[in-house]
Amino acid sequence: MTFDFDTPRDRRGTDSQKWQKYAGRDVLPMWVADMDFEVAPAIVDALHRRVAHGIFGYARPAQSTVDAVVGELAMRHGWKTDPSWIVWLPGLVCALNVCVLAFADAGDEVLSLSPVYPPFSSAPRNGGRVTRSVPLALNRGARRWEIDWDALEGAVTPRTRVLLFCHPHNPVARVWSRDEIARIAGFCARHSLVLVSDEIHCDLLLDPGAVHEPLAAAAPPEAARTVTLMAPSKTYNIPGLGASFAIIPDPALRARFSGACAGIVAEVNALGYAACEAAYRGGAPWREALIAYLRANRDFLTDFVSREIPGIRIEAPVEATYLAWLDVGELGLDNPVRHFESHGVGLSDGVPFGATRGSHVRINFGCPRSTLADGLARMRAAVRAL
Repeated sequence: MTFDFDTPRDRRGTDSQKWQKYAGRDVLPMWVADMDFEVAPAIVDALHRRVAHGIFGYARPAQSTVDAVVGELAMRHGWKTDPSWIVWLPGLVCALNVCVLAFADAGDEVLSLSPVYPPFSSAPRNGGRVTRSVPLALNRGARRWEIDWDALEGAVTPRTRVLLFCHPHNPVARVWSRDEIARIAGFCARHSLVLVSDEIHCDLLLDPGAVHEPLAAAAPPEAARTVTLMAPSKTYNIPGLGASFAIIPDPALRARFSGACAGIVAEVNALGYAACEAAYRGGAPWREALIAYLRANRDFLTDFVSREIPGIRIEAPVEATYLAWLDVGELGLDNPVRHFESHGVGLSDGVPFGATRGSHVRINFGCPRSTLADGLARMRAAVRAL
């Protein structure tokens, strides 16, 4: 099967949050984690069938949908899960907030590793908890972001209750090794922490032969303290359909999580369930083609930045996701996002991720190659204008 990732799709004037941000301006949006690709035909076909049914009442997952999730985890990740472990959710940002409410009391502390996807830091504050951020260490010799284990140990206090872990990590695009995730699991066990592993990008590993190991599967003894968050949304480009899930093997932990959801978290809608099942049952050929395209985009981006844009660096290889973390500190800009917007490209500011002001931006390369080339050319012009 062949899929067209090269032809740009006009999303202007639609409900796209990504494109509405710059409506009426000549700015390419390359910020939020939302790809500019049409989804897998299997998903479109499933949605057509569901819409043709014509009735859209309150929904629960059909047994076939649950079976698709359990089968996908077993086939792709070697993780044998029980259907009773699954708690369905309309998104993973709400899940991070629920975890904070469920497993920490007001004034308790929640750890995360920065830079990191902003809700990891905002969720504790939203619930009256305390965010404690531990910076990742850049091993410049190995060109790899690593966990600073001494700093992580030093961040634990008697009020620490939860570790929010990003696996693979957004925005530095690091795929954690088995040794690292086993060590994280051991750390949480030693300090009696609930381990929340956000694995939403787990099917977007870019290097051939790379393998994602769910944390709860790689460290079975610690599965009872682990909440794993997953979704087809990033991989299959369906975040607007709001179908995600938490996998919580321990009944007591699952009851606390579900209790915190009660009356607050909305249910998944009928189209979300249909898209989720179709993604896992029929989306694999599209996903494999997508990975190859993203890998080529990653390589194009890496080469262009290193050759054409002095003052910007990719400090470590992009191992997963369609997001690259760019060091722009040498440019000396107080507000790099505003400067690049003035030259026609919209990026994510590094500050909400935990970066120093003016030091980093994040770029989304999940787009047609021509769009990526245009965006990078605009960035080159922005740097030359300094």
